[in-house]
This record gives sequence, structure tokens and C-alpha cells, in this order.
Amino acid sequence: MFKIISDGGCDFTRGDAKKLDVNIVPFYVSFDQQNYLKEGIDISKEAFFKKLSDEKGLYPKTSQPSPQDYVDAFTAHLQNGDDLLVLTISSRLSGSHNSATLAAGIVKEEYPDREVVVIDSMCVTIGQGLILREIVKMQAAGYSLQETARITGEICKTAKVYFTLDTLEYLKRGGRVGAATALVGGILGINPILQLEEGKVTQLGKVRGRKKALALIEKIVMDALESEANQSGICVGHIQSEKDAKAFKADVETVLGVRISNQIAEIGATIGSHVGPGALGFAHCKKYEYVV
Repeated sequence: MFKIISDGGCDFTRGDAKKLDVNIVPFYVSFDQQNYLKEGIDISKEAFFKKLSDEKGLYPKTSQPSPQDYVDAFTAHLQNGDDLLVLTISSRLSGSHNSATLAAGIVKEEYPDREVVVIDSMCVTIGQGLILREIVKMQAAGYSLQETARITGEICKTAKVYFTLDTLEYLKRGGRVGAATALVGGILGINPILQLEEGKVTQLGKVRGRKKALALIEKIVMDALESEANQSGICVGHIQSEKDAKAFKADVETVLGVRISNQIAEIGATIGSHVGPGALGFAHCKKYEYVV
């Protein structure tokens, strides 16, 4: 038997993590770059976004789990004789994967007979969460650690996340777009359409107005999944935009002719610090049965 560990980039709720028996190693968030809080432990999603809403002009920073955070998480299971499968946020977006890899090397010295497999999801937030759910299903089906890791690597290659934002200001503050681009985008009401594929974020397009942005994502989704929807895990996520997320999910189900079984997810502080309130995303990946 092996235990499943993920960093907080997967945006699982505490309820999800407990139900699926996934150990979460949280990211840190800071409002002053001096005091850092563990997401989900020292500060909840609700408290984080309420603070952003109440204090205009506040732009938080995040920090990945340290190697010691992972060592602590690993040791508790290794002492019980368990092997570990660890899924991290894309290494192109965070140092979390490096921290987990360093920690795996450290604990290997004390537990040489145990296996710790660290996998780069090449994904983030709801996409990473979908991959985790496939890992949980494989574990329940009796797959070995090695076979689960192999298949997970293939699933990661299929995972994609599309999202649109209400504002470019958070990306500007994080250095991902220039001040002039953010200013013009705000004045013109530009909504970018972004894609996370193979671990990195690229822009698919930009339109004026949220309605057009969601319509474009819907078309992209239809083109990508028209013949594969039943073979894919699918999830819709949002930041303080539940009404739009529910309507978008219903539209996608109609267009694709499938029922999306995964609940709408609330994206957390780790990603929210970079995209801001109002973000809405869609993720999909192949179900494990179709990559075996």
C-alpha cells in the first residue's frame, strides 16, 4: 500500500482531502512579505479573499512548501512502513517540486527500504486536482505504486486548464504582464483567455467582455473534447464567481452531452494571488482507464 501526498496547488478542500485520504502539504501566503501563513491551516480561502475584497490595493505573495515541510509530511507515513506517491504543482510555475525532490532524497537515507516517488503534474489547481482523483481511483483499484506512477505520468501529459480573468492587475503585480498592457486591458475591458499546457501558461486569445471570454472557452473546450468527453475527467473552478461557474458548467454539459460529476471547485490563495477574484477556469484530463 502507498500513501498519496500533494502540495496545496491542487485546491482540494479539507473535506476532499479527508474523504480521498490525500495528505496536503500547504503553500504559504503573505500580505506583507514578512509574515507567511499556511493556506488552509493559518488562513482559510474565505478569509484570504475577504481580506482582498476589504482591502483594495492589497497584492499578496506566495511561497512554496520547504523541503522540511515535505520531510515532516513524509516521515509520518514512512514510520508506519508506507511508500509514498507525491504529486506537485508544475515545476515551471513553482519550486514545490524541487522541495519535494530534495525531501525525498533526505528521507531515503533514513528509510532506504521505502519508496518515495515524486511526480511533476505539469499542471495546477483544478487540473492538478483531477490528476489526483485519478491516482486515488487507481490506488482503490489495487494498482501498485510503480504502475500508478507510470500511468499518472501519461495522464499528466493530457491535462489542460483554460481560464479567464476579471483583471490583469494581479498578473501585472506578479511581473507576468507589463503595466501598459494591464492599463489598456482595464480601460478596454479586455479579458484574456489563458491556457496551462505542458506546465506553462500561454495566451490563447483576448476578447472584450466576460460573456465573450466564456463563450470562447466553451468553443475551445468543445473542439478539444468533442469526441473524448466521456473519456475525460472534467472540472470547473472559480474565485468568487460561483454564479458564472454554475452557468458555464451547465452550458458545457449541454454542448458536450455529458454530466460533469466533479463538483465546482473554489480556487484557493496559491493561484488566487496571481489571478485575483473573478477568475473562472475549466480543466480536463484523460481518465486512467484510457491511458493504461
